[in-house]
Amino acid sequence: MEKYYVLRERAVPEVLLKVVEAKKLLESGKVESIQEATEYVGISRSSFYKYKDDISIFHKKDTGKLTTVILQVDDGPGIFLGVLNAIAEYKVNIVNIHQGISVNGLANLMLVLEAPEEADYFPKIIENISKRDGVHYVKILAKEN
Repeated sequence: MEKYYVLRERAVPEVLLKVVEAKKLLESGKVESIQEATEYVGISRSSFYKYKDDISIFHKKDTGKLTTVILQVDDGPGIFLGVLNAIAEYKVNIVNIHQGISVNGLANLMLVLEAPEEADYFPKIIENISKRDGVHYVKILAKEN
């Protein structure tokens, strides 16, 4: 079983930081080869190859709370777009969309939405979605506390 550690930058050896820098140069296209990247950051190619798969930058993301909403809508042009527009009005992030196969002209949808922790837009969003033409049913299925 592999173990992972999260370290502050000041605790990471310089050679590993340079490997990350070289990887960024390669990914951005600022250099064309590993040789060029390692020369630019001042490490050997062997150091790069030794550590390239063992280090990457950890990006901490301050996420909001997730809410799962289920809907039943008519299967027609523009109806789902109207639902998405109703959500977009509140600047809520759509994390996941699952749409089942339409049956008898109705589509069942499940959306996982993310809003900032301090905001609780979901009652307003549900009300806004419910008013849209072609929407038959909207309910919050689960909400992260």
